Amino acid sequence: MTRTILAAATAFVLMASPSAHAQLAQGALAPDFTAQGALKGKPFAFNLKHALKKGPVVLYFYPKAFTQGCTLEAHAFAEASGAFHKAGAQVVGMSNDDLPSLLRFSTEACRDKFAVAAATPPVIAAYDVDLKQNGVSTGLTTRTSYVIGRDGKVVLVHSDMNYRDHVKLTLAAVEKLKARR
Repeated sequence: MTRTILAAATAFVLMASPSAHAQLAQGALAPDFTAQGALKGKPFAFNLKHALKKGPVVLYFYPKAFTQGCTLEAHAFAEASGAFHKAGAQVVGMSNDDLPSLLRFSTEACRDKFAVAAATPPVIAAYDVDLKQNGVSTGLTTRTSYVIGRDGKVVLVHSDMNYRDHVKLTLAAVEKLKARR
């Protein structure tokens, strides 16, 4: 019963439109951070600065693991993982979920194709992805995708609670970066 109520409450929050929001601007320097995460069901530490040495990074923030939209979005990123890899980009999903949830989500929803990491309150604040309802933080993140170039600058920002265009837009941005090299 409690699980059903929690699921219904989460669904309501995710369907409600968030209040006005101002993400990091295109061209802004992405804040560096280290976060605990999961890849293929195993824990690991993610560091943005270190990851950027290998190529562009797609940070996509999603509200809650195992909710319908977030699972569908993870499936879409997993299906496109070969194209992201070919373009030299690393995909990392970010949410305020606990590590045990991220461990399961990395395998079940992400299909072992990309990492997910814990968006701590400082990371949520730095990337301005705090999902608010009536001006009050829900403890979740907005659905916002950032493409960050090797130079640490934000190349693309896409914030929309509908998951459908996040993969298409971020992949186009990393392919454009690859074409410039």
